[in-house]
Amino acid sequence: MKRTLGTTLRHLIELLDGSVEQVYRDFGLDYKPRFTPIMRMLAKNELASVSELAKEAGITQPAATQTLQAMAKKGLVTISVSKKDSRQKQISLSIEGKSMMTQLEKCWRATAIAAETLDNELQIPLSVIAEQAIGALEKQSFLTRIKQAHQQLK
Repeated sequence: MKRTLGTTLRHLIELLDGSVEQVYRDFGLDYKPRFTPIMRMLAKNELASVSELAKEAGITQPAATQTLQAMAKKGLVTISVSKKDSRQKQISLSIEGKSMMTQLEKCWRATAIAAETLDNELQIPLSVIAEQAIGALEKQSFLTRIKQAHQQLK
């Protein structure tokens, strides 16, 4: 039986993220791949708001909040109230988060090299296809496409 698009994508993510997560465990790090965009941004900027992190990571603000809560539970980030606007939260790397950066950067470099070798084996690089798919879905959402298909079936 042929896999559906959703099943195929979930399986691909499991294969990729599972391997990356195993590398972190092998390095003795209690760390999830989904933390990476936020960790990278906080390594560059000492403080950032939730909305800035969400925008930079390319995720929704609720997803960023959820990820930040998971990161705070692991002691990787510090969440404080903004001095400029008490409605905003400011996020920074904790001492533990900062201490992991050297090992994380090694893992990220190795992951980038591995991703390049994967791309080189494919007829069309996975990174290119993923970016093209994101671009197409930003122009017309998958929801809109499903609704249009549903109308055609009537």
